Amino acid sequence: MIRTLSGATLKAAQPIKDIITTRRLHSTYDVAVVGGGIVGLATVRELILRHPSLSFVLLEKEKELAVHQSGHNSGVIHSGIYYTPGSLKARLCVRGATLAYEYCDKKGLPYKKCGKLIVALEQEEIPRLRALYERGMKNNVRDLSIVDAKGIREREPFCRGIMALDSPYTGIVDWRMVALRYGQDFEEAGGTVVTESEVNDISMVTESPAGSTEGMKYPIAIRDKKGNEVRCRYVLTCGGLYSDRLSQISGCSREPRIVPFRGDYLVLKPEKHYLVKGNIYPVPDPRFPFLGVHFTPRMDGSVWLGPNAVLAFKREGYKVYDFNVRDFADALLFRGLQRLVMKNLSYGIGEMYRGIFIGAQVKILQKYIPELSLSDVLRGPAGVRAQALDRDGNLVDDFVFDGGVGDVGSRVLHVRNAPSPAATSSLAIAEMVADEVESRFAL
Repeated sequence: MIRTLSGATLKAAQPIKDIITTRRLHSTYDVAVVGGGIVGLATVRELILRHPSLSFVLLEKEKELAVHQSGHNSGVIHSGIYYTPGSLKARLCVRGATLAYEYCDKKGLPYKKCGKLIVALEQEEIPRLRALYERGMKNNVRDLSIVDAKGIREREPFCRGIMALDSPYTGIVDWRMVALRYGQDFEEAGGTVVTESEVNDISMVTESPAGSTEGMKYPIAIRDKKGNEVRCRYVLTCGGLYSDRLSQISGCSREPRIVPFRGDYLVLKPEKHYLVKGNIYPVPDPRFPFLGVHFTPRMDGSVWLGPNAVLAFKREGYKVYDFNVRDFADALLFRGLQRLVMKNLSYGIGEMYRGIFIGAQVKILQKYIPELSLSDVLRGPAGVRAQALDRDGNLVDDFVFDGGVGDVGSRVLHVRNAPSPAATSSLAIAEMVADEVESRFAL
């Protein structure tokens, strides 16, 4: 067995220098899972716990696990306020939050229930705020209440607003630490983790060595860019930013297309951390596709402000000048992105402007905390969101599964879209995906 999470520490996965060093060719497994982010790790953990007699392998293209969306997020444990009652996102988020807290308690992983205020600044926002409250109540979100300006100041002394939705069940956690613990559970249950395995082909086995029945028992071949091969009975992909390309190489459709959006954060200087106790969010504006800037405390004691939302020129481009020709062309030539841009042109220009001139972003933040000044903030980290788009320019806001046709399609399941809050919902998503795997593959 190849280990990547040895030892007691959970803060960094140990890299594997050479993929499948002891099983160079024709390694065989019942199920291969491609993608070592939080959704892939939670799902493969769930599958091996349900089916301990089967063999599982997790393939990850990076040297370490959970380094992209799972390691570049706000760290919030969401409570399920925003989502349409009865929708899959609502159910998964509410259950996922409960499971996340229980899991962290069981494994001794630190978290904080610091709460969240969704703050209305203007009278025109109050109907939307009350609608959010009704939505949250229908979703069975715990401990929700509406508070007035005095209640806001009791919870956040430096925050100004006329009314807020208080969600004390909202928390924060280091999601990458949680994801790595999922991976440790998987390995302890007998699973195999292989890193530095960038998959570029998923196809049927065309031939087997003379006298071998391997091709019949393990008919799917997964090959990486180094020429290594794994054979298996079934494949599940949880590719995040590359979910559309993984689908394409197995013969499935590339749509919905993944378009990367980068979110740039500011960070509050340490001497100003006292300004923020918990999460402070705006009331969502239905005219715009993204949520807007907010205040997010972190487990390490820092406070993030933001993010904006701008098109990234590279799928894993965390810096302003990161650029990849293929990624840029894929996005720019996609009709869905062109339509999204035209529908939200002024909003997009504003997001880019605020990303360049942070004073413009600070002005928005000052509406909530007037004591904040430009000298109190620094440029911070960034994340890249795998936004699924359809051809009409609509954000795909729910989960998408894709299999395909023919011999390969009947043995492959792609998780095409696992939208935010995928980290919060990860254990609940894992249950759902494992159910889908069992149904499709009759495990």
